[in-house]
Amino acid sequence: MFAVLILVLIMQRTFELVLAERNRRWSRARGGKESGGRHYRVIVAVHALFYLSLVLERRYWSHGWNPVWPVWLALVLGAQFVRLWAIHSLGRAWNTRIIVIPGMTPVERGPYRFIRHPNYLVLIIEMFAIPVLCGDYVTAIVFSVANGVILARRIPEEERAMEQAHGAPLRRLPRFFPRRQTDPAPAGRDSGTQKL
Repeated sequence: MFAVLILVLIMQRTFELVLAERNRRWSRARGGKESGGRHYRVIVAVHALFYLSLVLERRYWSHGWNPVWPVWLALVLGAQFVRLWAIHSLGRAWNTRIIVIPGMTPVERGPYRFIRHPNYLVLIIEMFAIPVLCGDYVTAIVFSVANGVILARRIPEEERAMEQAHGAPLRRLPRFFPRRQTDPAPAGRDSGTQKL
């Protein structure tokens, strides 16, 4: 079952990279500008090492599936639903890179009605839940921390690029977890996110 899980995850990531490259070419042809190219290579390396660590820990240190593995599997599957919802909502604007098209209307549908970065929320969940599901607790801790460090740099860079491209601040939505709105949105342009 572990081998099937890894195979499915690798196939999913491969599909996402192919889709991202297609969308990158489409965005660049329309004047899209990329930011954060230097740390993108680090992100790719960390994600590749994540899967290697899953396999190695499972082989040499893991005690097997988490005792409540159905709960963790449900969390992982729920995260995949959110990812697909985000990809569908963004359409051609979805990418694993930070690419924004100047003047393009920000996407405000799907999960982007509630939070600014649903895809990053999925990554946070996956980096912890997948290893815990498999009983790979060291991988869960190490790569959750690594992912947190990366996102702490990537998210502000992405938000700056989007605000510059659209000439207005992003909508006042939480980054990861929806909350009940108590204050009305400020007057002026209501810009959402069109990225991850």
